[in-house]
Amino acid sequence: MKVLVTGTAGFIGSHVALKLLERGDEVIGFDSLNDYYDVNLKKARLARFMEHPNYTHVHADLADRAAVESTFTIHQPQRVINLAAQAGVRYAAENPHIYVASNVTGFLHILEGCRRVGVDHLVYASTSSVYGANRAMPFSEHQPTEHPLTLYAATKKANEQMAHSYAHLYGIPSSGLRFFTVYGPWGRPDMALFLFTKAILAGEPIKVFNHGHHKRSFTYVDDIVEGVIRTLDAAPAKDSHWNALSPDPARSGVAPYRLYNIGNEQPVELLRYIDVLEQCLGRKAEMELLPLQAGDVPDTEADVSELIQAVGYKPQVSVEDGVARFVDWYREYYGA
Repeated sequence: MKVLVTGTAGFIGSHVALKLLERGDEVIGFDSLNDYYDVNLKKARLARFMEHPNYTHVHADLADRAAVESTFTIHQPQRVINLAAQAGVRYAAENPHIYVASNVTGFLHILEGCRRVGVDHLVYASTSSVYGANRAMPFSEHQPTEHPLTLYAATKKANEQMAHSYAHLYGIPSSGLRFFTVYGPWGRPDMALFLFTKAILAGEPIKVFNHGHHKRSFTYVDDIVEGVIRTLDAAPAKDSHWNALSPDPARSGVAPYRLYNIGNEQPVELLRYIDVLEQCLGRKAEMELLPLQAGDVPDTEADVSELIQAVGYKPQVSVEDGVARFVDWYREYYGA
């Protein structure tokens, strides 16, 4: 298949592109390499497959309508995986216009491209953050998501609704994946595991919010990639059992559309996560215990039964193994 993957210089996108190439797909990669974090890390991710004969790179921004239109026109992708977005939940409070340009306007450009070339399937990244103020655990796609706590979450909620409208109007099969805290090699420097590792090795204190008592469905990147690609190969259809008088938000009777949680069903407390990291590094962390940050939720727990049923998805990597693999990569990459 010819697959357009946006965000191929990103953490998850680079892993997805590599996996698709390994199985024989042709990949059109799309990334602006913006400087929100270390551009050299992004280039190093790309370097793993940039010279692959089945890889073509487009250096452009999703907010650039002409560039996105040109990419679809020239390459005519059969499937699309949209992973590009402005990252960083708290960054949105300072730069809201950048978020809307990338995550909303940019996604509209992707939808328009899919419409014009008639793609077989669009898979796009959403987030567990859409559950917002909801405290009913575990989070299920069948629950309402009307109370996002951050602009980042609101943009992803908008993506889900935009995708449904295009699926209904133009018959574009669309699957949204709500990612739960992803970690692993080649990860983002602004995320906790990266920040903690860097600080502990430097003998500096780490900031531990909510005194470390909140839980997250930490999910190793290889497990995420497996779920993304399995979803790509299973385009949704209209649900003949869907009831318009009691509508299920996870599926649709008027559009080929599905929403899935993708994550680990075994949440881990942050203090345990740090303990595992300390064991892998052979060093104790100096912790600065702080209250919960604004916009953060106390816990996340993923119900992934829908994705298990649909594509046989099942995370395999424990936090102990996953953190150890990250530390090995970090030491090698940074010579630490």
